[in-house]
Parts: sequence; C-alpha cells; structure tokens
Amino acid sequence: MSNDSAAVFAKRMDRVRAQLSATGTDAVLLSVGPDLPWLIGYQAMPLERLTMLVVPVDGPPTLVIPAFEVPRVVPHPDLFTIGGWGETEDPVANVVAALGRSARAASAATVRLAVGDHTWARFVVDLQSAMPKAQWVRSAEVVGPLRAVKDAAEIASLQRAADGVDRVAHALRTGEIPLIGRTEADVSAELSRRIVAEGHAKVNFAIVASGANAASPHHHASDKVIRAGEVVLCDFGGTTAEPHGEPGYCSDITRCVYTGEPPAEFQEAFDHLAAAQAKAVEAAVVGVTGAFVDSVARDRLAEADLDQWFLHRLGHGIGVEEHEEPYLVQGNDLPLVEGNAFSIEPGFYISGKWGARIEDIVVATAEGPLALNRVGHDLAIVEA
Repeated sequence: MSNDSAAVFAKRMDRVRAQLSATGTDAVLLSVGPDLPWLIGYQAMPLERLTMLVVPVDGPPTLVIPAFEVPRVVPHPDLFTIGGWGETEDPVANVVAALGRSARAASAATVRLAVGDHTWARFVVDLQSAMPKAQWVRSAEVVGPLRAVKDAAEIASLQRAADGVDRVAHALRTGEIPLIGRTEADVSAELSRRIVAEGHAKVNFAIVASGANAASPHHHASDKVIRAGEVVLCDFGGTTAEPHGEPGYCSDITRCVYTGEPPAEFQEAFDHLAAAQAKAVEAAVVGVTGAFVDSVARDRLAEADLDQWFLHRLGHGIGVEEHEEPYLVQGNDLPLVEGNAFSIEPGFYISGKWGARIEDIVVATAEGPLALNRVGHDLAIVEA
C-alpha cells in the first residue's frame, strides 16, 4: 500500500462516513476483527477489556481503549482521538459518551448503530443494555461493501502475497519439498516456514491432505505418512507484513501433486477440474453475479459427472480477512464490480477414495479477470 498511511486511512474514513449517511446509520462501532485495522491500522487484542472505535456520522471518531494499550496505537490525531480508560472505569459508558459527542446521535429519539461483526457478545449485550432505544445492525452493512472493493494499492498488496505463495507452490510442484515418507503435519510445518520466509507475517493455514484424506476439504494435517502413488492436496496461505502500520493482506492457493504416475481415472477427473477452474476464472468479469460464476464451474464439472462431488461454494472474497465479501455461491445475485478480489476454487471429494482442488485469487478489473496466482495448474508428478 501507499507509504502515506494517514492519507490512506483518511480516505477510508471519508468513505465510511459517506456510507453511514447513505444507509441512514448514526455510527459504526468497531472492536476486534478486520474492520478496525483496515480503517485505522490498529489491531485490537482479543481481551476481556473493551477496545472500540466509535465513528459517528457527524462527530469526531474516538478510540476507546485500555489505557495501558495506548502505546501500541499509531496516532493519527487528525483522524481520531484516543480515549484511554483506567481499570476502575466503565468502558461501555465511555463508548456511550463518545456517541454523545455526535449532535445527531445526541438529539435523535432512537439511533441506528452498526456494531463490528466480530465484537464479543459480552460487549454487545452490555451496549444494548446501556442504549435500550438503539437499533442495532451489523457493521457489514457499512464497512463490508467498502472493503470488498480494493484500490490499486490493495491489489498490489494482494499480488505480493500471491507471488509469495506461488514460489512455495512452485517448490512443491517441482519436488523441492520432499513428500514421500514424511507425515502430513511435517510437510505442513515446512509449508508454514516457507510462507513466512516469503514475506508473510503469519500463517493462516497449511492444509496437507494425502490419499483418501484429500476427500476432506478442510482436512487437518495429521501424522499420516505420505506414500508413493497417492494425491497430495495442499491449500495454504497467510497474511503479509505491511509497512507503516497498514494492515496485512491475505494469500490463499491450492495445488495438487501426485507421488508417482496417477491412475488414468484420477488424471481424467483432474483434467476436467482444471478445465472447470479455468472456465470459471474466464467467466468472472465485471457485471456477472457470484452465482453465475459458481454455476459455470459447476456446469463444467457436470459434463464429467463430477458436480455431485463438488461440496462447497466456488469462492470467497479476500483482503485483510481470509474470507470476506463477495462470495461466489448459488443465491448471491449481486454483480461483481471492479476491484472485487476473490478465490476461484472448484474441487471434487470422493469419500474414502481421493479428492482434488485448484485455487487461484482473482481480481475483477475493467480489462477482465486478473488471476494473481500464476504457478502451474496441471497435476504435477513428483517422485520423492
């Protein structure tokens, strides 16, 4: 992202306030979760002590935070004030007081408040008790549509994240990462080390599923030893380290390798899967719906009678959060817009036998779909 973090965050704050006005919402209240770092660059610790950014539609934003956490905040005094609270204070009362500095919130008979989707229930309940006449909605109504549209700097961050895991996937596909004779957990640990070495601040997941375990889409890497003559499905990603207090962006990729010559039945099924994935990427243009892109992959798999084994949606949005809007799934009739970033990851999973998945991160652009992951999609054969 841009080195001028203050300008980035100021622009986002303006967009949030415009969205508050457009949705008739008086304020948004953000605590733990991805909205807060996206908006001001601060990641709230998941403590029993409340941290909450109060953003009224017409008043000064205030970060209500435990006083001893204040040194962790990168201050942007032109953007928000910091209200540290002591151990004997009531932070919920401080949130109410911060809302009271909004003329609209203070004068309205009822207020419409958007609360962060990840806010702990204990604080939501206390806030509701303190403001019984408030109407409560999810912050997804306000911040969600804004986070779903990535600007050029965000796309560049996503590309850097994708480049990093592409290099890890290349090492997997070329046999640089040994498989046969190692446990899934051991390979998962190596993938994790490599993800961090490629510029990620943390690993979000590193699925390694071999043989029949590949039929479980979210298999947890186990002590099963990888053998010759089986598929190894690897789905991994992390969150990048970004400069200047800006939030990290996520990577997510899935590739499959086979330890030896694959059976003709599996190779044929995998070739159909690769064709379905490529066709769905091509279909993800601005203006079509998430449901349509999902159906493109599903219909192509149906040609090979594999659709019955495609057990999940086609994809999810990605950004500062691994899974966010938009979702490519049946029933989502919202059109893709320029700047949407999402995964395209069809798969097939035959219980007790095998499974496969191919996943890329794709951005909808005015020039067409831009696939951020570029490492090979074919079924790589490794002998070690």
